[in-house]
Amino acid sequence: TCSGGALRDLPREALASVTPEQALKHPQWSMGAKITIDSATLVNKGFEVIEARWLFDIEPQRIKVVIHPQSIVHSMVEFTDGSVKAQLGSADMHTPISYALLYPERATEAMEQFSILNYPTLSFMEVDRVKYPALDIAYECLERGGTAACTMNGANEVAVAAFLNHKCGYLDIVRSIEYALNKAQFISKPTLDDF
Repeated sequence: TCSGGALRDLPREALASVTPEQALKHPQWSMGAKITIDSATLVNKGFEVIEARWLFDIEPQRIKVVIHPQSIVHSMVEFTDGSVKAQLGSADMHTPISYALLYPERATEAMEQFSILNYPTLSFMEVDRVKYPALDIAYECLERGGTAACTMNGANEVAVAAFLNHKCGYLDIVRSIEYALNKAQFISKPTLDDF
């Protein structure tokens, strides 16, 4: 699931004039500037799709992304019998960070006690692939393989830094990724020597 970022409710036509300050106003999460911009473009979700493909050895077409504005359901897994298990919790980065630091153990105390009663309505919607083209680019990088995902990552790093420094527009972030993927040298089976 993804929140849709700070610009979720902004129409596509308005994205050309978005400022870094607007894109940094995430509705649920408090993160650093870079990941907040990646949340707005959905580049972060594209990277998570790439990670999930490799971490769980699953075909990319079986990984689905949906927008979940409340940011309470963090992931769902569908089983062969059609049942779905969801991982729910507060929109707080302390939980995943503590899990990463303490794995395989879990923190013995929650930063905030979660209550499902505080969230009587949870909603989900399809991702607008025109508004969020970076998600499809990530799937294309998985299909292409090789150095494509590394190129996407590098181009995004540079473009987000430029955007945050008012040196390019919001839409230029994804355009830069597309440009890099079309122009950068592609290696289908890279070795450490290639990097």
